[in-house]
Amino acid sequence: MTFASITFIVFFTLVLVLEGITNVRVVKEKLGNHFYIVRHMILLIASYIFYGWWDWRFCFLILFVTVTAYLAGLLHQNKTVVVMAVCVVLVVLGIFKYYNFFVESFCELFSISSAGTINFILPVGISFYTFQAISYIADVRLGRLQAERSFVNVALYIAFFPQLVAGPIVKASEFLPQLSEDRNVSIRNLETGLQIFMFGLFKKIVLADNLSVYVDEVFRYPTVFSAGTIAMAVVSYAMQIYFDFSGYSDMAIGSAKCLGYDFSRNFNMPYISKNVSEFWKRWHISLSTWLKEYLYISLGGNRKGKIRTYINLMLTMVLGGLWHGANWTFVVWGALHGAALCVHKMFVRTHRKGSAARNILYAAATDIFVCLCWIFFRADNISTALVIIQRMFSFDRGVRHLYSWTIVSLIFMIVCHIKAYRRSASKEFCSGYYAVMDLGKVSSLIIWFVFIGLTIGLAYTGASPFIYFQF
Repeated sequence: MTFASITFIVFFTLVLVLEGITNVRVVKEKLGNHFYIVRHMILLIASYIFYGWWDWRFCFLILFVTVTAYLAGLLHQNKTVVVMAVCVVLVVLGIFKYYNFFVESFCELFSISSAGTINFILPVGISFYTFQAISYIADVRLGRLQAERSFVNVALYIAFFPQLVAGPIVKASEFLPQLSEDRNVSIRNLETGLQIFMFGLFKKIVLADNLSVYVDEVFRYPTVFSAGTIAMAVVSYAMQIYFDFSGYSDMAIGSAKCLGYDFSRNFNMPYISKNVSEFWKRWHISLSTWLKEYLYISLGGNRKGKIRTYINLMLTMVLGGLWHGANWTFVVWGALHGAALCVHKMFVRTHRKGSAARNILYAAATDIFVCLCWIFFRADNISTALVIIQRMFSFDRGVRHLYSWTIVSLIFMIVCHIKAYRRSASKEFCSGYYAVMDLGKVSSLIIWFVFIGLTIGLAYTGASPFIYFQF
């Protein structure tokens, strides 16, 4: 069950109806002190149905992780218990996601048979909900959050279906307090949430999915295409992964908003970043924040000298790259970003506020670097990535193909960025926005239904799963 499916629409409508019924005054009065428990149980059961739609066996795994986190929270004063709980969660992630990768890499290094591999089915979203479980354990241990006595609340935090399979990674200290508030389905929340959801759906099924056709073909046969076509495919992938993942994040944020819950923004116009450090403040914000708070700072951050700071940055980004997938291409991708962050940190003190022209130049240079790194992220293996880079810079001849959706997507992105820049209160660190309208106005309703029509009419009808589902 994915957000971009009829099944999800039916499922989500039923959840909204059930949650709405609990908010009816008569029902609310009858439920009395059990009001919150009933509401949370509806969402929890719905979340497990949503997750079990892929494979019902995955529900037992997420339940095990939840029980581990819950017990660790109750026993948070015992450091040994907390460390063991975090290790258990990491072992679950390691076995299902990285066991075969490390076994095969070891066997390949020493030229021995890889008979020790196991045919695991990678549970959907395991990277996300294990990180949320660790977030809960760490926040309670560090005193940022009181241990939750309700198992239902902890289970709902880890399994809440809008963000369950592909984020954003919501911190326990941000979500759990909302469960004690009277969050409900309302016309205002529906009006805002549905618009954010549709905006994300448009980015996914119209822009990202149409771009995927071109990107997949060029990356599958890089030696066939010309240097210019390969370069356009690389740029297309940079936009595809942005529209795909930010689109999913928008749909997750919009779905949660419809139910009355608030998630923080996960993307903030990353391709206007003037350096790699700013890029990671704008790209996959929930992950970069998680890595900074729970990994980089735990390693010592910048508190133990320059050399140790650079080592911590590299370790954080390499592990962040590996988090994305069990492949050496992700390790290289993370290492490249780690190296760039180290270089930027070396010269950040000498950097001064520049003119608009200089900022555009910095942003262009950052985008070129990010696009080159995306080659390793997208390629099936390192050798393919190197072939793509070699073909792109050798100016070899081949099939030339100017893809119209690349131009359309680029224009869409530029227009939205200009609109956001004009509305931004701070031009120094421009912030994006959701194009939420007042649907009480006739003009807004006309735009709304036209937008829905365009989304349906221009949608790519082929099967194109969300990129981050594999992580």
